[in-house]
Amino acid sequence: LSGIPMITYKKIEFLPFQRIIKRVMDVSVSIILIALCWWLFVLVAIWIKLVSPKGPIFFKQKRVGMFQKQFVLYKFRTMPVESEDKSGPQWTLDNNRACILGGKFLRKYSIDELPQLFNIIKNEMSLIGPRPERKFFVDSISKSAKFFNLRHNVKGGITGWAQIHGRANLTNKPLEKFRYDLYYIKN
Repeated sequence: LSGIPMITYKKIEFLPFQRIIKRVMDVSVSIILIALCWWLFVLVAIWIKLVSPKGPIFFKQKRVGMFQKQFVLYKFRTMPVESEDKSGPQWTLDNNRACILGGKFLRKYSIDELPQLFNIIKNEMSLIGPRPERKFFVDSISKSAKFFNLRHNVKGGITGWAQIHGRANLTNKPLEKFRYDLYYIKN
């Protein structure tokens, strides 16, 4: 129904040679991008420290990855320090969240995601795959989407099929994103 199997879902597994090829491509592209963009890392780090000196340069957050194993995801910090301390976990919508000066620009062009290239090198993520979510949201979504954990049979990615088909529009529509994730995993 709408691309989601209602009775069962076949086991999703990469063959050993497919895993090796994907890993080699992920690491190779990550190393090349880091080598080409090192100057951008430096500029963004300096900018963040200039406009928000009290906070860290990098934002670190636990996410759920392959086989539901948690890992620390890295991003350039675009929001004020302790922005969720009072509210708790929230979907990030660019229109309703405070950003540091230039933070919206970093987000709009996904520059804040560049540190995740190191997550790829650490074998926690892939270039392409379902975006890793926080455990709070995984638990919440799993209550209404029985097969949601199927997306953890592959590594999460910096980008994926759902991001290509409506990144900002799907931010707070997890079941819609899940449809795209299943399509990517299956195909």
